[in-house]
Amino acid sequence: MIRLVTPFLVLLALLGMSVWLDRPQPRADFVFVDRDEVFTLDPQRMSWMQDFRMAYALYEPLVRWRNDDFSIVPAACESMPQVSEDRRTYTFRLRRDAKWSNGAPVTAHDFAWSWMRAILPDTAADYTMMFFHIEGARAFFEWRAERLRTFLLAASPGRGAGGEGAADQLDPALALWLETEQRFRDAVGIDIIDDHTLRLTLERPTPYFLDLLCFGPFNPVYRPCVEGWRMDDAARQAVIDRGWHTIEPPPFDRRAFVTLHPSSGRIEQQHEWTKPGVLVTNGPLILTDWRYKRGIRLERNPHYHSPERVKCGSVAVVSISDPNTAILAFKRGDVDWVSEVAVDYQPDLIDQLERYLARHRSELDRLLGTGMSMDEALAQLPPPDARQGERRDIHILPTFGTDFYSFNCRPLLADGRNNPFHDARVRRAFVASVDRHAIVTQVTRLNEPVATALTPPRSIPGYDVPDGLGYDPVYAREQLKQAGWLDRNGDGLIENERGEPFPIVDLLYSTNTSRYRDISLALRDMWQRELGVRVELRGKENKTFKEDLRSGQFMIGRGRWYGDYGDPTTFLDICRTGDGNNDRGYSNPRVDDLLDQAARETDPAKRFAILRECERYLFAEEVPMLVLCNLVQLYLYEPGRVRGLTHHPRLSQYLWQVEVVE
Repeated sequence: MIRLVTPFLVLLALLGMSVWLDRPQPRADFVFVDRDEVFTLDPQRMSWMQDFRMAYALYEPLVRWRNDDFSIVPAACESMPQVSEDRRTYTFRLRRDAKWSNGAPVTAHDFAWSWMRAILPDTAADYTMMFFHIEGARAFFEWRAERLRTFLLAASPGRGAGGEGAADQLDPALALWLETEQRFRDAVGIDIIDDHTLRLTLERPTPYFLDLLCFGPFNPVYRPCVEGWRMDDAARQAVIDRGWHTIEPPPFDRRAFVTLHPSSGRIEQQHEWTKPGVLVTNGPLILTDWRYKRGIRLERNPHYHSPERVKCGSVAVVSISDPNTAILAFKRGDVDWVSEVAVDYQPDLIDQLERYLARHRSELDRLLGTGMSMDEALAQLPPPDARQGERRDIHILPTFGTDFYSFNCRPLLADGRNNPFHDARVRRAFVASVDRHAIVTQVTRLNEPVATALTPPRSIPGYDVPDGLGYDPVYAREQLKQAGWLDRNGDGLIENERGEPFPIVDLLYSTNTSRYRDISLALRDMWQRELGVRVELRGKENKTFKEDLRSGQFMIGRGRWYGDYGDPTTFLDICRTGDGNNDRGYSNPRVDDLLDQAARETDPAKRFAILRECERYLFAEEVPMLVLCNLVQLYLYEPGRVRGLTHHPRLSQYLWQVEVVE
């Protein structure tokens, strides 16, 4: 049975609900809970699932996935692209009726400029490497990075923006920027044939390239908005009527949201352009409200080219970090969907669903046999019997994602000490001493599929996921011994040959759910028992947790990864040297070489064989992370009432396709 929420917790929940419900606008057509705050609405800087969910509502790429089967269909373009015989050149013809939310036309210039922005090292985007499939993109990135380094060295020491000497440095910075823009046009395989025709040339055939183009960082952004152009009325009208590319861009001192740093030569971006009332987008919905720790409101884009496809006129995203409060909001009817059910009593909710399904199994099977979806079939069944402890509003979804804990693989820790996890033998010891089965059955109690490698099995047709390093405590202790760590004085703790104890292991986790606290406690106990080390837990809220991961302020840190496109590299690339999502600081020439070999290989079977060897080497030998299990997601919504949520493992929900039937 579900545990009772204490009266005090209920009071807190009701007070919290009253805060976010205190708003002047009417209830949105569709209201859902997101436990995690949106970090950014800048698609080129996104890396979190909640951010991408917003991107797919606010922006429209050239092509998009059908989120029921992940086939690819035209979006901002009229039809699927023309592809050359050698599979390296893609020609897109954009819709002539596509407009930005201010009424300006969407043109090929928007995509080219947005992608230049994504490739620039100035942007420090997590997914820059995805653009390196385009001819010349990597070379452009490296050229710009090198020019910025030499520019900084040439600049006078101590001179910064606004300081003494700033004015005489501006012209060289501007000259470098103009050279950068010209080099992008000349050297990168993104060619504007005319306002509505865009040609892309790849370094080599990439079988999943169209899949990449559906992904959030490839969305276009509107340059006058991003840079904050200050224009007179005539220029503003020309931009609306004919596009921003038809006028001369204003000088940098008339761009509110971007600056050209005179000492470093870098483009520096302010983020006010993503605020309500400022943000201009080209997708089905627009941003009308965004309040930190309160929520986001989206409404129909009046300039969207296909209004008949937009099922939902308004969406409210409510930020509720406490999972019990989210359940309470659903029970009260204040929200229609809880996008992640993270309460401690998840297994009890699943038991209630299974009890209901067992009672109606034969009829459910009959309805599913007629071609109905699970939601359609559930809606046809009799209501659950609460007296029997039944419910049908819990939905268990397999995902294209994996839970893991990252090792900091850098030679030194953030405080300058030698890092024991730089040694693969130590990492192997920590992996082999973990009983994954015990974690999913006794800690999470969700019975997620245990995993030893990163790519979920059977998720990519034709790709056979290899086995990684499994549970073997004897092997684990032997690996530590080979690395020079063993109990030399009989105190139960391991020391090196100088008698120095193994450093206290800093185990970092996020506090937005009890899941990672509980798993971290279990890992601590296993490592202390099996290996003779001391482990200290450090819980942080999501934003500072992410900052610590990025800056290497951890020894072991929790992580999870959802695949972004349908190829093994969507998982394996996060282990590549220098990848924007390689929080581990892991670097291995063999891994990089295998990934490069796979990129050059045109035979699909041989390519997958190379990637399989790469994944085997990573997770049977190198183990830059402890892979735990493949993720499942629990949704809470009433089937039949809420329509349009996909159950596909990639979990890309299109908010504009959701409708609530009263």
